[in-house]
Order: sequence, then structure tokens, then C-alpha cells
Amino acid sequence: MASFSKYVTAKNSSIAGGILLVLYLLKNRRRRSKQDGRKGGSDLVHNAEKDGKKDRASVDKVFFHRILQILRIMVPRFFCMETGYLIFIASMLVARTYCDVWMIQNGTMIESAIIGRSTKEFKTFLFSFIKFMPVIALVNNFLKLGLNELKLRFRERLTKNLYDQYLQGFTYYKMGNLDNRIANPDQLLTQDVEKFCNSVVDLYSNLSKPLLDIGLYIFKLTSAIGAQGPGIMMAYLLISGLFLTRLRRPIGKMTVTEQRYEGEYRFVNSRLITNSEEIAFYNGNMREKQTIHATFKKLVDHLHNFIFFRFSMGFVDSIIAKYVATVVGYLVVSRPFLNQSDPRHLHSSHSELLEDYYQSGRMLLRMSQALGRIVLAGREMTRLAGFTARITELIKVLKELNAGKYERTMVSQQEKESDTAEKLVLVPGSGQIIKKDNIIKFEHTPLATPNGDILIRDLTFEVRSGTNVLVCGPNGCGKSSLFRALGELWPLFGGHLTKPERGKLFYVPQRPYMTLGSLRDQVIYPDTYDEQRRKGISDQVLKEYLDNVQLGHILDREGSWDSVQDWMDVLSGGEKQRMAMARLFYHKPQFAILDECTSAVSVDVEDYIYSHCKTVGITLFTVSHRKSLWKHHKYYLHMDGRGNYEFKPITEETVEFGS
Repeated sequence: MASFSKYVTAKNSSIAGGILLVLYLLKNRRRRSKQDGRKGGSDLVHNAEKDGKKDRASVDKVFFHRILQILRIMVPRFFCMETGYLIFIASMLVARTYCDVWMIQNGTMIESAIIGRSTKEFKTFLFSFIKFMPVIALVNNFLKLGLNELKLRFRERLTKNLYDQYLQGFTYYKMGNLDNRIANPDQLLTQDVEKFCNSVVDLYSNLSKPLLDIGLYIFKLTSAIGAQGPGIMMAYLLISGLFLTRLRRPIGKMTVTEQRYEGEYRFVNSRLITNSEEIAFYNGNMREKQTIHATFKKLVDHLHNFIFFRFSMGFVDSIIAKYVATVVGYLVVSRPFLNQSDPRHLHSSHSELLEDYYQSGRMLLRMSQALGRIVLAGREMTRLAGFTARITELIKVLKELNAGKYERTMVSQQEKESDTAEKLVLVPGSGQIIKKDNIIKFEHTPLATPNGDILIRDLTFEVRSGTNVLVCGPNGCGKSSLFRALGELWPLFGGHLTKPERGKLFYVPQRPYMTLGSLRDQVIYPDTYDEQRRKGISDQVLKEYLDNVQLGHILDREGSWDSVQDWMDVLSGGEKQRMAMARLFYHKPQFAILDECTSAVSVDVEDYIYSHCKTVGITLFTVSHRKSLWKHHKYYLHMDGRGNYEFKPITEETVEFGS
């Protein structure tokens, strides 16, 4: 009997250790949120600058308002599968609580029968347990099924909603290039969404069942040993928790430091893999080895200190949260039994006292576990507040970007260099885009970068279909900025831009993008096979496009349009550029922007490509330093990089100038 009491109280006390740590986390969550925001080391707390104030991720009314907004996305209506799973999980939690109570009572009767040497009662209660085992196992696994399925459904709803906004128009581009509020959308859309959904479901489970357990066990214990027993145990857990949490304060800081060192160690390893060829050419393996060893040494030294600190805390925890708690457990459970004047046990037999003692000890243990889960739910709620702040910020930024609103520091480099110079007020999106076929016309449009650097103050020129234009100038003069404004990737800062619809303007970069998929997908990207068929373009026509750019041998080599390869590696630089030109012939836009896209192609193939573009009626804006291309263009647009430009017809003199 004494050994069983020690087991119950010791196990009860070990639960206390976890509870006490969480009390610290709850008490200091605001302080830690502020520290994590300053250090940038936590992946849970996202601080957004707004009106000069930091947005803290804490458990307050703002948090509850945020999470309700996200829950409306994950549970869009009352009658849906997510609601059904919430109800199903709640019913399974109630069923498991009653299974726990039955297990305590039946287990007590089995042990009482063993000690009382009653074979008949032992068999009866043992067979009852055997018959009830499938029900208990079914309830437990139904609960796991419901929790896992709800996590997955929440993640599916939220992920689809976020990607619908993220991939609407050019929002994915604008987030990284026009807006600087979200630095890591990839992590938010993948890891943080998963952690948020898991955290929400775990919080639902960790709050609902423990609340039911505590109410039920307090009622049962009050009738068995009085209200003082559970009250004393909870008071001890709270008081000792406050003491231990003060001793554990350095853990938060040390954990943040550990994650930072782990991140640095992973970073130097990933750099070695990414830049392995360049490092090999430099024979830099020994230098990289020194860098990796130095970074790893910082991590190891910190982990040594962390291990020693946890050893010290483990010693104190063992004394306070285990052995002293064992003494408290003895006092709580034994008090009503040692008090011979207690009316509840005044006329009880030895066997009845034994049964009451076993049941009381086990119920006290379960009550302490339930209390621990509720306090642990407080820590989970603090973590959830961090995820909620990050997801809410992502939703807000996506909504504003889709509405054409950007937040970025607008500091013009020209204004930095000259305070006396005339300042141009830049308002993103203040320009007007007019959609019209077969013409590109800039009217008094300032050309500027999203951070406010003015490249050209007043750009005015007109190009109609059939008039190829060569764009030239030094690096940084604004060639790429011009094309980004044409493609509506960057906002207009004033004036008017007349241009065709997006689909009638095609961009071919120097390093073409090869999509994941088949050989056919490389030619028709971003179309799908169904869209190709709707356009009435046969595979034979696709073969002609490849032949036009001298890539017909790739189809012969692969044997099928449906062949799937890692095309970024399979194709050479010149083959990828020619594949991009075949893609251009497939789409047949009104205008095409060729940005050094034939730099790895031979001159004769390049000459044929430009001649074919003219034949099929594609008007070209070309960026190139090759003198041989000037003959394919009628006008040139020259930018000098100092805010000036020229738009003039190409003559023999300008060909010499352009060379």
C-alpha cells in the first residue's frame, strides 16, 4: 500500500515539473515577446511596424479577434465537415473521460480482489476489463483520428485561401519586390500555417477535456477525502511553480541563442552546397572547413553551457517538484484516513478503506494531470498568439497588395545626393494604364524604382505594331525598370501608359524559366495541354516551333512530348534560350520583350529567329549589345543612366553609335 502511494504521489509530482515551467512562460510571455521582437530570433513572434508602434503577439483581446477572423476561413459555415469533426472530437473527449473514471474504479476493484484473495471477484472485474478494452481502444483512436483529420482540414482550408490571394495577379511578385512587410512568405505559407493549424486543434483538445476532468474529479474527491485535499495539491503546484519559474528564466534566452547558432550552422553548410563549383575552382575547401568548424564550435560551446544549466535545474526540480511533492501527496491522501474521527470512514472496513484510498490517489493524480494540461494549454496559447499574428499579417498584406496598396520606404537616391534639387513627389499607382491593341505609348511617365530612385523623370515615346525597338544603355539606367512597368509588375508613378492586355505582351529573359513537367509543358508554358487543344494547336505545329529554333532533335531524342526531365539541368544555356523563343512563337503576342535572350545562341540562329518574329507579326523590344541585331530594328531607345534618354530612328550613324 505504501509503495502504491509513493507511485501515485511521485507520478503526480512529476507532472508538477511540467506545470511549473509553463507558469513561468505564462507570467513572462509579454516580456519574452518583446525580447524576441528585438532579437529577431523567434519564429513565433512577428513584430510589424505600424504608426511607430510594435505589434506584440500576446494573449489579449486583439489575439482573440485575430483568431476569430482566421477561424472564419477554416470553418466557413456552421454545416460543414470541420464543424462535424469539432463535435465528434468533443464527444470522444467526453467518452474518454468516462472511460478513465471507469478504468479507475474497475482497476481498484481488481486490486482489491487480489489483496482480498477473492478469486470470483477478480475474474469478474478482469473479464469486465477485457470486454471493455475494445471500446476504450476505439475511443482513443477515434479521438486521434478526429484530431489529425481536423488539423489536415484546417490546413487545407487556410492554405487554399492564402494561395488564392498570393497567386492572384502578380501578388507573389509584388510581395517580395514592391512591399517589404513580409520577408519570408515561403515559411509563412508552409511551416507557419501547419504549426498554426496544429496549435489550434491541440489547444481545443487540451482545454476541453481537462476542464471536464477537473470538474468531475473534484466532485468525486470532495465526496471521498473532502475539498481540502485537491485544494492543497493545487496550491502547492502553483506556489512551487512561481519559485521554479524564476530559476528557469535563462532558458528562454538560451533557447533563442541555440536556435540562432543552429541557423548559422545550417546556413554555412547550405552555402557550401550552393556554391560548391565556385569554391572548387578557388580550392577553397580548407577555408570553408575553418568557417564551418568555427560556426560549429560556437554551437557546441553554447550547448555545453545549456546542458550544465539543465543539469542544475534538474537537481532543483527533483527536490521541489518530485520529492517534496511526494511528501505533500502523502499528506493529502492520508489525512482523511488517519483521522479516525472522519465521518466518511468511521464505520468502514479495512477493505473499503483500501478501495477508497486507491481511488482517491488515482483521481488526485488524474486531477493534477488535467490541471497540468490546462496550464500547458496556456503555453500553447502563447505560441498560438505568435502564429496568429504572423498569419494575420500575411492575410492583411495579401489583401492590401491585391487592392493595389504598398508599403515601402520611398527614399530617392537623387534626393539624398542633392537637397537643393527639385524634388518629385512619387505616389505609387498614381499613373493610368490604358488598354489598347497594337500600341505601346508612354506619356509623361516618371520611371522610378519601388524604393523611390528616379531613373527618368518624364518618359514619352510611342511604338506601334511592326516597329521594332532596340533598348540600350549602361547597367542601372532603367532598361529592366521600363519592362517591369510595361508588364505591370511595378506601379506607375504618374502619367499615362497605353498598352495591350497582359496576355498580348510576352517577356523572354536572358535566363529562361523551365517549368516542372513534360517537354510539351516547356513549349506551351504557362498554358496547359487542355488550353493548347482549345487553341487548336496540334503537336505537329509544336514540332515546327522547335524546328524553327533548331531544337527538333530534342523531341527525337526524348521520343515523346510527354517525356518528363529536370529541364533546367538537361538543357544547355543556348537550348534553354531557344526553347524560350519556341515558347514565344507558340503564344504569338503582339509585343515581345527580349532581354539579352539570345546571348548564348549563334548569330545565324539568332538572325533566323528575329526574321521569323517579323514574319509572324511579333513586334520586338530588344535589349542586346550585339551589333548584328540593329538591322532588325527601326528605332532605338537609349538611356544614359543620368535621367536622360533618346528615342530616335536607327540610321547608319546610330548603328555605329550603338556598337
